[in-house]
Amino acid sequence: MMAALMHPTVTGTLRVNEPMSRHTSWRVGGAAELFFKPAHLEDLSRFLRELDSDIPVFWFGLGSNLLVRDGGIRGAVIAAAGVFKDLEKIGDPVGGHRVRVGVSVPCTRLARQCIRWGFGPSEFFAGIPGTVGGALAMNAGAHGGETWQHVRSVTTIDRRGEIHKRSADEFTVAYRSVRGPAMEWFIDAVLEFDPAVDPSMDVLKEMLARRKDTQPLGRPSCGSVFRNPPGDHAARLIEAAGLKSHRIGGAEVSSKHANFIINRGGATAAEIERLIDHVQQTVAEVHGVRLVHEVCIVGEAVVEAME
Repeated sequence: MMAALMHPTVTGTLRVNEPMSRHTSWRVGGAAELFFKPAHLEDLSRFLRELDSDIPVFWFGLGSNLLVRDGGIRGAVIAAAGVFKDLEKIGDPVGGHRVRVGVSVPCTRLARQCIRWGFGPSEFFAGIPGTVGGALAMNAGAHGGETWQHVRSVTTIDRRGEIHKRSADEFTVAYRSVRGPAMEWFIDAVLEFDPAVDPSMDVLKEMLARRKDTQPLGRPSCGSVFRNPPGDHAARLIEAAGLKSHRIGGAEVSSKHANFIINRGGATAAEIERLIDHVQQTVAEVHGVRLVHEVCIVGEAVVEAME
Protein backbone atom coordinates (compact mmCIF):
# COMPACT_ATOMS: atom_id res chain seq x y z
CA MET A 1 0.00 0.00 0.00
CA MET A 2 2.79 2.44 0.90
CA ALA A 3 4.78 1.68 -2.24
CA ALA A 4 1.76 2.50 -4.38
CA LEU A 5 1.89 6.09 -3.11
CA MET A 6 5.28 6.77 -4.71
CA HIS A 7 3.86 8.34 -7.83
CA PRO A 8 5.91 10.59 -10.16
CA THR A 9 3.83 13.69 -9.39
CA VAL A 10 5.49 14.02 -5.97
CA THR A 11 8.84 15.80 -6.28
CA GLY A 12 9.92 15.80 -2.64
CA THR A 13 11.76 13.12 -0.67
CA LEU A 14 9.70 9.98 -0.08
CA ARG A 15 11.07 7.02 1.89
CA VAL A 16 9.71 3.83 3.41
CA ASN A 17 10.73 2.71 6.92
CA GLU A 18 12.81 5.81 7.64
CA PRO A 19 14.50 5.73 11.10
CA MET A 20 13.18 8.65 13.13
CA SER A 21 16.38 8.60 15.21
CA ARG A 22 17.87 10.53 12.28
CA HIS A 23 15.34 13.31 12.73
CA THR A 24 14.89 13.87 16.48
CA SER A 25 17.15 15.84 18.81
CA TRP A 26 17.22 12.93 21.30
CA ARG A 27 18.62 10.73 18.49
CA VAL A 28 16.21 7.91 19.31
CA GLY A 29 13.06 6.48 17.76
CA GLY A 30 11.84 3.69 15.52
CA ALA A 31 10.99 3.93 11.83
CA ALA A 32 8.28 5.93 10.08
CA GLU A 33 6.27 3.67 7.77
CA LEU A 34 6.22 6.42 5.15
CA PHE A 35 8.41 9.53 5.42
CA PHE A 36 7.78 12.53 3.17
CA LYS A 37 9.62 15.84 2.94
CA PRO A 38 7.83 18.03 0.39
CA ALA A 39 9.69 20.21 -2.08
CA HIS A 40 7.19 23.06 -1.71
CA LEU A 41 3.60 23.79 -0.70
CA GLU A 42 1.95 22.49 -3.88
CA ASP A 43 3.97 19.28 -3.56
CA LEU A 44 2.63 18.84 -0.03
CA SER A 45 -0.93 19.63 -1.10
CA ARG A 46 -0.73 17.09 -3.92
CA PHE A 47 0.68 14.41 -1.60
CA LEU A 48 -2.14 14.89 0.92
CA ARG A 49 -4.82 14.87 -1.79
CA GLU A 50 -3.55 11.57 -3.18
CA LEU A 51 -2.84 9.88 0.15
CA ASP A 52 -5.37 7.22 1.10
CA SER A 53 -7.78 8.77 3.60
CA ASP A 54 -7.37 5.79 5.95
CA ILE A 55 -3.63 6.43 6.41
CA PRO A 56 -2.86 8.51 9.53
CA VAL A 57 -0.63 11.56 9.16
CA PHE A 58 1.91 12.91 11.64
CA TRP A 59 3.56 16.28 11.05
CA PHE A 60 6.80 17.45 12.64
CA GLY A 61 9.50 20.09 12.24
CA LEU A 62 13.00 19.82 13.68
CA GLY A 63 12.08 17.04 16.10
CA SER A 64 13.45 19.12 18.97
CA ASN A 65 10.46 18.52 21.23
CA LEU A 66 9.61 14.99 20.14
CA LEU A 67 10.06 11.50 21.58
CA VAL A 68 9.32 8.76 19.06
CA ARG A 69 8.89 5.36 20.68
CA ASP A 70 11.11 2.50 19.57
CA GLY A 71 8.33 0.81 17.58
CA GLY A 72 8.14 3.76 15.22
CA ILE A 73 5.19 5.62 13.68
CA ARG A 74 2.47 4.03 11.59
CA GLY A 75 1.19 5.86 8.55
CA ALA A 76 2.74 8.90 6.89
CA VAL A 77 5.16 11.27 8.59
CA ILE A 78 5.57 14.72 7.03
CA ALA A 79 8.83 16.57 7.72
CA ALA A 80 8.47 20.33 7.40
CA ALA A 81 12.01 21.33 8.41
CA GLY A 82 13.71 23.50 5.81
CA VAL A 83 10.70 23.69 3.49
CA PHE A 84 8.68 26.76 4.51
CA LYS A 85 11.46 29.31 5.04
CA ASP A 86 9.94 32.67 4.04
CA LEU A 87 10.51 35.59 6.42
CA GLU A 88 9.39 39.04 5.30
CA LYS A 89 8.08 42.36 6.53
CA ILE A 90 4.51 43.12 5.49
CA GLY A 91 2.40 46.26 5.60
CA ASP A 92 0.06 46.94 8.48
CA PRO A 93 -2.77 49.48 8.07
CA VAL A 94 -2.90 50.27 11.81
CA GLY A 95 0.79 51.09 12.12
CA GLY A 96 2.13 48.02 13.87
CA HIS A 97 5.20 46.05 12.87
CA ARG A 98 4.22 42.82 11.14
CA VAL A 99 6.12 39.93 9.62
CA ARG A 100 5.08 36.81 7.75
CA VAL A 101 7.17 33.83 8.80
CA GLY A 102 7.19 30.24 7.55
CA VAL A 103 7.00 27.36 9.99
CA SER A 104 10.45 26.04 9.03
CA VAL A 105 12.23 29.21 10.18
CA PRO A 106 14.31 28.63 13.33
CA CYS A 107 13.10 30.77 16.22
CA THR A 108 16.60 32.14 16.73
CA ARG A 109 16.69 33.37 13.11
CA LEU A 110 13.31 35.04 13.60
CA ALA A 111 14.61 36.83 16.70
CA ARG A 112 17.77 38.06 15.00
CA GLN A 113 15.97 39.33 11.91
CA CYS A 114 13.26 41.11 13.91
CA ILE A 115 15.96 42.88 15.92
CA ARG A 116 17.67 43.99 12.70
CA TRP A 117 14.33 45.41 11.55
CA GLY A 118 13.80 47.09 14.93
CA PHE A 119 10.74 44.96 15.76
CA GLY A 120 10.25 44.21 19.45
CA PRO A 121 9.81 42.64 21.85
CA SER A 122 11.24 39.72 19.84
CA GLU A 123 14.40 38.72 21.72
CA PHE A 124 12.60 35.96 23.65
CA PHE A 125 12.26 33.88 20.46
CA ALA A 126 16.01 33.20 20.70
CA GLY A 127 15.35 31.21 23.86
CA ILE A 128 13.00 28.79 22.06
CA PRO A 129 14.72 25.74 20.56
CA GLY A 130 13.31 24.54 17.27
CA THR A 131 11.24 26.24 14.60
CA VAL A 132 8.33 28.66 14.39
CA GLY A 133 6.02 25.73 13.57
CA GLY A 134 6.76 24.04 16.87
CA ALA A 135 6.42 27.36 18.69
CA LEU A 136 2.97 27.87 17.13
CA ALA A 137 1.83 24.33 17.93
CA MET A 138 2.57 24.60 21.66
CA ASN A 139 2.58 28.37 22.31
CA ALA A 140 6.26 28.12 23.16
CA GLY A 141 7.83 30.86 25.21
CA ALA A 142 10.97 31.98 26.98
CA HIS A 143 12.09 34.83 29.23
CA GLY A 144 8.55 36.12 29.81
CA GLY A 145 7.38 36.10 26.17
CA GLU A 146 5.00 33.70 24.43
CA THR A 147 4.51 33.04 20.73
CA TRP A 148 0.76 33.60 20.51
CA GLN A 149 1.00 37.03 22.15
CA HIS A 150 2.15 38.12 18.68
CA VAL A 151 0.09 35.93 16.31
CA ARG A 152 -2.53 37.75 14.25
CA SER A 153 -3.27 35.10 11.61
CA VAL A 154 -1.97 31.78 10.28
CA THR A 155 -2.04 29.76 7.09
CA THR A 156 -2.86 26.08 7.52
CA ILE A 157 -3.19 23.00 5.34
CA ASP A 158 -5.73 20.28 6.07
CA ARG A 159 -5.78 16.51 5.60
CA ARG A 160 -7.25 16.93 2.09
CA GLY A 161 -4.46 19.27 1.01
CA GLU A 162 -6.63 22.40 1.09
CA ILE A 163 -5.17 25.73 2.26
CA HIS A 164 -6.89 27.92 4.87
CA LYS A 165 -6.29 31.45 6.14
CA ARG A 166 -7.31 31.67 9.79
CA SER A 167 -7.33 34.48 12.32
CA ALA A 168 -5.80 34.07 15.75
CA ASP A 169 -9.21 34.15 17.44
CA GLU A 170 -10.10 30.81 15.79
CA PHE A 171 -7.66 29.15 18.21
CA THR A 172 -7.88 28.54 21.95
CA VAL A 173 -4.52 29.38 23.46
CA ALA A 174 -3.18 28.77 26.96
CA TYR A 175 0.17 28.11 28.61
CA ARG A 176 2.00 25.67 26.30
CA SER A 177 -1.30 24.71 24.72
CA VAL A 178 -2.99 25.57 21.41
CA ARG A 179 -6.26 24.11 20.13
CA GLY A 180 -7.72 24.86 16.72
CA PRO A 181 -9.44 23.18 13.77
CA ALA A 182 -8.78 19.45 13.79
CA MET A 183 -6.35 17.85 11.30
CA GLU A 184 -4.81 21.12 10.14
CA TRP A 185 -1.13 22.01 10.24
CA PHE A 186 0.55 25.40 10.22
CA ILE A 187 2.31 26.67 7.08
CA ASP A 188 3.09 30.24 8.11
CA ALA A 189 2.00 32.97 10.51
CA VAL A 190 1.63 36.73 10.60
CA LEU A 191 3.19 38.12 13.77
CA GLU A 192 2.80 41.64 15.11
CA PHE A 193 5.27 43.57 17.25
CA ASP A 194 4.93 46.80 19.23
CA PRO A 195 6.32 49.90 17.47
CA ALA A 196 6.95 51.47 20.89
CA VAL A 197 9.39 48.71 21.90
CA ASP A 198 12.99 48.82 20.71
CA PRO A 199 14.58 45.36 20.66
CA SER A 200 18.18 44.83 21.71
CA MET A 201 20.80 42.58 20.13
CA ASP A 202 22.70 42.79 23.43
CA VAL A 203 19.69 41.33 25.28
CA LEU A 204 19.48 38.53 22.71
CA LYS A 205 23.19 37.75 23.15
CA GLU A 206 22.74 37.72 26.94
CA MET A 207 19.85 35.26 26.59
CA LEU A 208 21.91 32.96 24.37
CA ALA A 209 24.88 33.15 26.76
CA ARG A 210 22.63 32.33 29.73
CA ARG A 211 21.17 29.40 27.81
CA LYS A 212 24.67 28.10 27.08
CA ASP A 213 25.70 28.44 30.73
CA THR A 214 22.62 26.83 32.26
CA GLN A 215 21.58 24.14 29.75
CA PRO A 216 23.36 20.97 28.56
CA LEU A 217 23.48 22.06 24.94
CA GLY A 218 26.23 19.64 23.96
CA ARG A 219 24.12 16.54 24.72
CA PRO A 220 21.12 15.15 22.79
CA SER A 221 17.96 16.35 24.55
CA CYS A 222 14.55 17.85 23.80
CA GLY A 223 14.93 20.99 25.90
CA SER A 224 12.56 21.34 28.84
CA VAL A 225 10.72 18.07 29.41
CA PHE A 226 8.02 19.39 31.77
CA ARG A 227 5.87 22.50 31.90
CA ASN A 228 6.38 24.82 34.83
CA PRO A 229 3.51 24.38 37.30
CA PRO A 230 1.69 27.55 38.43
CA GLY A 231 3.92 29.66 40.64
CA ASP A 232 6.92 27.33 40.51
CA HIS A 233 9.56 25.82 38.23
CA ALA A 234 9.73 22.19 37.19
CA ALA A 235 13.54 22.23 37.39
CA ARG A 236 13.46 23.36 41.03
CA LEU A 237 11.00 20.63 42.00
CA ILE A 238 13.00 17.93 40.20
CA GLU A 239 16.28 19.04 41.76
CA ALA A 240 14.72 19.29 45.24
CA ALA A 241 13.46 15.72 44.82
CA GLY A 242 17.08 14.59 44.46
CA LEU A 243 16.77 13.55 40.84
CA LYS A 244 19.67 15.37 39.21
CA SER A 245 21.97 12.86 37.48
CA HIS A 246 19.46 10.02 38.00
CA ARG A 247 19.87 7.50 35.18
CA ILE A 248 17.88 4.74 33.52
CA GLY A 249 20.09 3.06 30.94
CA GLY A 250 21.53 5.73 28.68
CA ALA A 251 18.98 8.36 29.75
CA GLU A 252 19.93 10.82 32.48
CA VAL A 253 18.42 13.81 34.27
CA SER A 254 20.95 16.52 33.49
CA SER A 255 23.24 17.63 36.33
CA LYS A 256 23.27 21.08 34.71
CA HIS A 257 19.51 21.65 34.35
CA ALA A 258 17.11 19.29 36.10
CA ASN A 259 14.29 19.81 33.57
CA PHE A 260 16.48 18.35 30.81
CA ILE A 261 16.82 14.64 30.14
CA ILE A 262 19.87 13.83 28.04
CA ASN A 263 20.90 10.85 25.96
CA ARG A 264 24.35 9.98 27.27
CA GLY A 265 24.83 7.57 24.38
CA GLY A 266 22.94 4.45 23.39
CA ALA A 267 19.69 5.39 25.15
CA THR A 268 16.45 3.95 23.83
CA ALA A 269 13.17 5.82 23.63
CA ALA A 270 11.79 3.38 26.20
CA GLU A 271 14.52 4.32 28.68
CA ILE A 272 13.85 8.02 28.19
CA GLU A 273 10.11 7.50 28.64
CA ARG A 274 10.66 5.43 31.79
CA LEU A 275 12.84 8.21 33.18
CA ILE A 276 10.16 10.79 32.36
CA ASP A 277 7.61 8.65 34.22
CA HIS A 278 9.98 8.17 37.18
CA VAL A 279 10.59 11.91 37.50
CA GLN A 280 6.86 12.59 37.30
CA GLN A 281 6.03 10.00 39.97
CA THR A 282 8.85 11.03 42.32
CA VAL A 283 7.99 14.73 42.18
CA ALA A 284 4.34 13.86 42.89
CA GLU A 285 5.38 11.77 45.92
CA VAL A 286 7.84 14.33 47.31
CA HIS A 287 6.06 17.60 46.52
CA GLY A 288 2.45 16.62 45.82
CA VAL A 289 2.75 18.22 42.37
CA ARG A 290 1.91 16.30 39.19
CA LEU A 291 4.20 17.61 36.46
CA VAL A 292 2.83 17.75 32.92
CA HIS A 293 5.33 17.08 30.16
CA GLU A 294 5.91 19.50 27.30
CA VAL A 295 7.56 16.91 25.10
CA CYS A 296 5.33 15.21 22.53
CA ILE A 297 5.50 11.40 22.86
CA VAL A 298 4.31 9.46 19.81
CA GLY A 299 4.58 6.09 18.14
CA GLU A 300 4.43 2.45 19.08
CA ALA A 301 6.14 0.86 22.06
CA VAL A 302 8.18 -2.26 21.50
CA VAL A 303 6.65 -5.18 23.36
CA GLU A 304 9.39 -7.04 25.21
CA ALA A 305 9.34 -10.81 24.89
CA MET A 306 8.55 -12.83 28.00
CA GLU A 307 11.34 -15.12 29.16
